[in-house]
Amino acid sequence: MRDTIITPVSLPLSAPRRSFLGTGLGLAAATALTNRGRAEDSTPAAEPAPGVHPGGDDDIRVALVGCGGRGAGAAADALSVPGGNLKLVAMADIFQSQIDSKRRSLGEQFKGQVDVPDDRCFVGVTAFRQAIDSLRPGDIVILTTPPAFRGAHFAAAIEKGLHVFMEKPISIDGPSTKRILELSSLADARNCKVAVGLMCRHSEARQELFDRLRNGEAGELLAFRGYREHPPAQPMELAPGAPEGMSELLWQAKRFHGFLWASGGIFSDYYIHQIDEACWMKDAWPVKAEATGGRHFQAALPDQNFDNYAVEYTFADGTKYFYYGRHMKGGETRFGLHGVGSKGAFTISARGHAPAKSAIYTGQDLAKDKVVWAAPQPEVNPYRKEWQDFVAAIRADLPYNEAPRGAEASLVTAMGRFAAHTGQAVTFAEMLDCPDDLAAGVAEFAEDSPAPVLRDEKGRYPVPMPGVFKYEYRDA
Repeated sequence: MRDTIITPVSLPLSAPRRSFLGTGLGLAAATALTNRGRAEDSTPAAEPAPGVHPGGDDDIRVALVGCGGRGAGAAADALSVPGGNLKLVAMADIFQSQIDSKRRSLGEQFKGQVDVPDDRCFVGVTAFRQAIDSLRPGDIVILTTPPAFRGAHFAAAIEKGLHVFMEKPISIDGPSTKRILELSSLADARNCKVAVGLMCRHSEARQELFDRLRNGEAGELLAFRGYREHPPAQPMELAPGAPEGMSELLWQAKRFHGFLWASGGIFSDYYIHQIDEACWMKDAWPVKAEATGGRHFQAALPDQNFDNYAVEYTFADGTKYFYYGRHMKGGETRFGLHGVGSKGAFTISARGHAPAKSAIYTGQDLAKDKVVWAAPQPEVNPYRKEWQDFVAAIRADLPYNEAPRGAEASLVTAMGRFAAHTGQAVTFAEMLDCPDDLAAGVAEFAEDSPAPVLRDEKGRYPVPMPGVFKYEYRDA
């Protein structure tokens, strides 16, 4: 396997964290190990984050930065950890309405674990700093804003000495990936544990499939094919644009799926799971991506996405991964990930993310009567399991950093998007070194900052045009 940018204490591509089963017993065992400390003898640049708080306070306070649906989901998963003693104490978002609705719903669901008074509700582009400052070193911040803001928020969290849960993708291009990788090393130095929301890595069914593939039960791995084809999950029409009273910057952040600078678009945001899963099973990152795609259905004011993508990833040994994304009404719905081995085919995920229903077959027919192994049902919820593993590592003060792997998965996803949007093949190294910085200047954003992309004289946003621009929607 070719060299990848992995820090010494990060989780390698082939090693999903399986130290704890996520049960109450697992957490009890983790707590018993807390005083063992870290294996490394490092000299951090600042006071390291403690595993638990001194003075007998065993609660871990949590701040939620980004109070959309994913933020509320992550907070619910955190507060659901058995014996975790987690308490939500602060919330930040650019919209007050998001805070109000999620504070109410989480408070009703987790009575006694939500203590967010009005003076710990922070609104605005820089509100993340106030939420972070409301925590103590060793507490947890959940970062679930649009991905463009991930680097700036991650940096502030590390400076405070917090443990971090970040929603995927955590980068959207080469420059933002490099920023995350640099910050990841700093997180290690300061003993900040870092989790990334690629929850499928914590699926016990997929973990067992990975072990069986490594043991040769499907033979040599020859190819992969993945599909996420369904009706639009949100409108791809931006007309009439920002409503009265809302700045262009806030409008684009609100509609982040429609703008590449904010999210990497639907490709990076939606497809990263299946791209990461296939690479995990292959135990390698691809060295090249080639792709096609386009926009069949136009709009009065289109966003920056294509509505269909077809990507061919190539690994160093020549193995291929074919990925298909379609985001439009009326087509066949497919949402699964499969592979071809010399002894038989296998399913990584049958339909959606959970349950995986992973399986290995004799021959290449994905038929029930050809199954030679199937993941036991029911499966543990991977969204909850990733939080159980994360909290267990914090309690035990074990090395835990998913940021390098998450950044590389984000970069590999961006390779497919970039190849489709430019019409050019792109390698892993080229994508990492590509100078086009979609999220440039985000760390300095203020309430009155201009938006990163603006409409032209015809009132339209720039859109990808393969073969026309050097980069995705611009030349420089």
